[in-house]
Amino acid sequence: MKIAIIGAGLAGLTAAYELRDHEVYVFEAAGRIGGKLHTVPFNDGPTDMGAEAFVARRSDAVAFFEELGLGDKLVTPSGLRPRVYTGGELHFLPQGGVMGIPGEPQDFFSAATNEKIANEKPFTWEIGGDVSVGQLVRQQYGDDVVDHVVSALLGGVYSCSADDLGLRATVPQLAAALDTLAADGEVTLSAAVEAVAAGRKSGPADGPVFATFAGGYASLYEALAEKSGAQIHLDTFISGITAEGDTFHVQGAPKDLGTFDRVLVTTPAPTSARLLTKVAPSAAEELKKIKLASSAVVGFNFESNTDPEGNSIPEATGILVAADEPGLHAKAFTLSSNKWPHLGERPGFIVRASFGRFGDDEITRAEEDDLVDYALDDLKKITGFDARATGVSEIYTQRWFGGIPRYDETHLDTVARVHDALANVEGLDATGAWADGVGVPAVIAAARKSAAALVE
Repeated sequence: MKIAIIGAGLAGLTAAYELRDHEVYVFEAAGRIGGKLHTVPFNDGPTDMGAEAFVARRSDAVAFFEELGLGDKLVTPSGLRPRVYTGGELHFLPQGGVMGIPGEPQDFFSAATNEKIANEKPFTWEIGGDVSVGQLVRQQYGDDVVDHVVSALLGGVYSCSADDLGLRATVPQLAAALDTLAADGEVTLSAAVEAVAAGRKSGPADGPVFATFAGGYASLYEALAEKSGAQIHLDTFISGITAEGDTFHVQGAPKDLGTFDRVLVTTPAPTSARLLTKVAPSAAEELKKIKLASSAVVGFNFESNTDPEGNSIPEATGILVAADEPGLHAKAFTLSSNKWPHLGERPGFIVRASFGRFGDDEITRAEEDDLVDYALDDLKKITGFDARATGVSEIYTQRWFGGIPRYDETHLDTVARVHDALANVEGLDATGAWADGVGVPAVIAAARKSAAALVE
C-alpha cells in the first residue's frame, strides 16, 4: 500500500514507523525533521530547545521508546522543586495540587484567598460539561490563585493563560473527579483536587514523574525516521489533497510518485484545514476553529551558576513567573543544569528562558537581541544573579509561531466533529498535537491510533 504522510514532526514520524510495512512517503515543508521537537548542538552536547521532558508514568510511551531501542537513553530529573515568582519574591510551587490548583491555603496567597480555599462554598457542576480553568478557579478560590500560580504553570505547558483553557480539555482527571462528586451530591473544587491527589497515591507511583533523553529529543525523531524506512522529502510544500476514485493526489509532491492509496495529515490544525478543504471540507471547517499559541525559547550556557558578587541561581528545577507580575517579559525559566543531572555534569550552567502566551505574538516576534536582554534582565531581577558579569558562552533563540493549539472549553467537541467528518472519507485521516493532547506521549498515542486505522 502506498501512503503519503504530510508533516515530519513527532506525529508524522511516529505514524511512518507504525506503517513501516508499507510504501511510505513523508513530506515536510521545513528543512529538518522533528517539528516542535528540536535538539541543537551546544558545545558540550545536544540541548533541547523545544519540548524537554515527557510524563514518564505514561507506560505506553516508555514501552514505545524501549521498542525503538531507546530505553537505555532515558534519564530522570533531580529531586529539586520548582519555584514561582510572585509578589516580588520566590516561593516553592505548591505541592499536592493539580496543575497548579492547590488543595489548601498557601503562605503567599492573601488572607481572603486562603479563607475562600479553607472554607470553599459548594457549586453546581454539569456532569460531562466543561468551563475554562480560569473561570472555575477564580469563582471558587479567587484571582490570586489563577494569576499567581495556575496561569504560570499552564502557560509553560500550553502557552495559554488559565482563562483560555478548558478544564476537561487540559485537566481531565479533575473534571472526572467533579463529575463523580456531582453524581454523589455536594461539589467543591478542593474536594475534587483531594480526590485526584488520593488517586495518584493509590495508583502506580514508582519512579519520577518526568523523564527525557540523554541525547535530547533528536534521539527519538532520528530513530523514528531511520527505523520507519520511509522516504522523507524535506523542503517540500504540500498545497492540497484531492481524491481521484480510490486514490489521492498530493499537490506539491514529486510528480513521478503519482497517486497514493492512503493519506495522513499531521500538520498544525490551520494547515491541516487548508490541505483538507477539497477532500474533507467538513473536517476542514472544524479545524479552522482551533487557534494556536506562539512562544519563544532562548537557551543560554553561562560560565557559572554564581556571579562575581556571589549571587547564585536558586536550587530549583525552574522558575515560573506569575501572570500578573509587573515589569517582566519572561514567563518561565528552566534551570536545566539543576533539573537534569546529565546536563549538570557539563561545563557551565544551562538555562532556558520562555516567552509568549496566546494572544501575545508581539513578544515572540521581538528582535533576538531584545529577547536575550529581557531574559538576562528578568533573571537578575528575580534571582539577583548577574549573567552578564558571569559570562555567557552560548546563546540559541528558537521561535515557535503557532506552536501549540489552544485547548479551550470547546476544543474536545471540535475534535470529535473533526474525527466524525474524517470517518466518512475512506483512506484519509489527520492527527497531531491538536487531536488528543499536546504532550509527547499523547501525540505518539494519537499518531499510532490514526496509523493503525488508516490501513485496517
